[in-house]
Amino acid sequence: MQHSYAIVGTGAIGGYYGACLQQAGAEVHFLLRSDYDVVQRQGLRVDSVDGDFVLPQVNAYRDVMEMPLCDVVILALKTTQNHLLEKLLPPLLKDNGVVLVLQNGLGMEDLAAAIAGPQRVMGGLCFICSNKVGPGHIRHLDYKAIALGEYTPDHTPGGLTPRLEAIATDFEAANIPIRRTADLLLARWQKLLWNIPFNGLSVVLRATTQEMMADAAVRQLALEIMEEVGAIAAASGRPIAPTYLHDLIDHTDQMKPYLTSMRLDYDARRPLELDAIFNNPLQAAAQAGITVPRIDMLYRQLVFLDAQNR
Repeated sequence: MQHSYAIVGTGAIGGYYGACLQQAGAEVHFLLRSDYDVVQRQGLRVDSVDGDFVLPQVNAYRDVMEMPLCDVVILALKTTQNHLLEKLLPPLLKDNGVVLVLQNGLGMEDLAAAIAGPQRVMGGLCFICSNKVGPGHIRHLDYKAIALGEYTPDHTPGGLTPRLEAIATDFEAANIPIRRTADLLLARWQKLLWNIPFNGLSVVLRATTQEMMADAAVRQLALEIMEEVGAIAAASGRPIAPTYLHDLIDHTDQMKPYLTSMRLDYDARRPLELDAIFNNPLQAAAQAGITVPRIDMLYRQLVFLDAQNR
């Protein structure tokens, strides 16, 4: 392993990938809040389709000021906590360190770049079914690949760099498939094709992916929402082939029954990631002068439900 890693957000995503990196021999440091005492006593537990494991000892911290400087800071917080980044990121990065943003939505790298500097940011889109089911306890259900790309301030393709390759190699040594992408913005729009319809509908309809796919009307609605996402992407200079949309539907059809992260947040009465996943793409649509009525209606429903829920 070439790098040391700090995990900011030791949940379903950060906890899983961090645990895999440590199991493969990487130096990993975990920022923990409510789970700290449990993890100190019992370690970090991962129940996975690839085989269950427990890390009996991990480098666990309550405060970033106690953590060492690291080569790579994996940002896996919910985007609703990004107001904390100005305090969390600066104490963790080595002079040549990089922030790897593993968050859903649009514009997340911009926030990290404003703090760490644009030349020190990369993005990753996680294609994984994973949930945090208890303190220090993660359940990995399906998939685990990451699309990894370089950030650029003007969102032009960042290319495939030596540092991207080096970090990708660390993850692959941990048995995490990496898709190297020269165009991070395109990868973000491709991920939003799934996140916008299925995260949103899972809350409004109170349904799993399997239940949604089993209903012809909902399946068609999801596809129509995807087409609207594709229209925003195209207007943003990132056209996506229609076949990609149908491939996503087919992949969702084959998933194990899954409660999306937004549905789990809703059930736990946590704030929903509506700005990152919905509002920012809607702002991009408005700037491009295109209408996306299905996404707009879904967003308004979610705003209402989120407010009532909290």
